[in-house]
Amino acid sequence: MSSSNPPRSPIAAKLRASSPQDGRPTLVKRSLGHRLAIKFAAIMRWLHIYLSMIGLATILFFSVTGITLNHPNWFEFLATDRTQNDSGQLETRWLNLPIDESSRPDGDLTKQVDKFEVVEYLRKTHRIHGHVADLRVDDRECMIAFKGPGYSADVFININTGKYTLTQNLHGAIAVMNDLHKGRDTGPVWSVVIDVSAIVMTIVSLSGLVLLFYLKRRRMTGTLVVLIGSVVMLILYEWGVP
Repeated sequence: MSSSNPPRSPIAAKLRASSPQDGRPTLVKRSLGHRLAIKFAAIMRWLHIYLSMIGLATILFFSVTGITLNHPNWFEFLATDRTQNDSGQLETRWLNLPIDESSRPDGDLTKQVDKFEVVEYLRKTHRIHGHVADLRVDDRECMIAFKGPGYSADVFININTGKYTLTQNLHGAIAVMNDLHKGRDTGPVWSVVIDVSAIVMTIVSLSGLVLLFYLKRRRMTGTLVVLIGSVVMLILYEWGVP
C-alpha cells in the first residue's frame, strides 16, 4: 500500500520562492537615519529601565512623603514628639576669649565665644545633632540653636558663670521624612541627593515618552492620553487653586 504525499502549503511555496537560492536570509540595507533611530531607541530603553531601577528607592520615598506632607492628620497616630530638658556647666574661658576691641567696630560679641569648643562639648555631652542654625551673644547670654530634620535644640548660656540650659525637641520619624522631602535643615549633601533624584525622575519620564513614539500601534493613543492628562492638570490648577 503506497502512501500519498500531502499537498504543499501555498504559504510555504511563496516563502521558498521569495528566499534566496542558497538559503541565506536577505540582508535589508537600512539608511543611516534609520540606524541612528534604532540606536537612539535602544539608548532610551536602557536609560528608562536602569534609571528606574536605580531611582526606585528615591522615587518611592518622595512619593510616600508627598502623601505624609499633604495629609499630616492621617499619620497623627505615629507621632512620637518628645522634649528633653537638660542643664550643665561650661568652661568660662570658652565664653570670654580676649578680643581686641578695635577688631570688632560693629559690636559683634560672637567672636569672644569659642564656638568650636562649646559646640563640640554640647554634642558629646548631650548627643546633640543637626547644624548650628543660629548663634547670638550679648553682654549676659549666649544662645545657640541647632536644626536638623525633625529636630531642634536651643541652648542658653550664661556668659559670666558658664551655666546653661538645653531644650531638645524630637518630632519623630514622619517629621524627619517630611523635612528630608522638603530639604529643610538637611545640609548640602542631601541637597545634592534631591537634585540628582529630580534629574533621574525627569530622564525616566522623558525617556518613557520618547519610547512611546516608537510603538506605532500605541503612539496616537498614548499621545492623546498625555495631552488629556496635561489639560486636566491645568484645569485643576485654574479651578481648584485659589
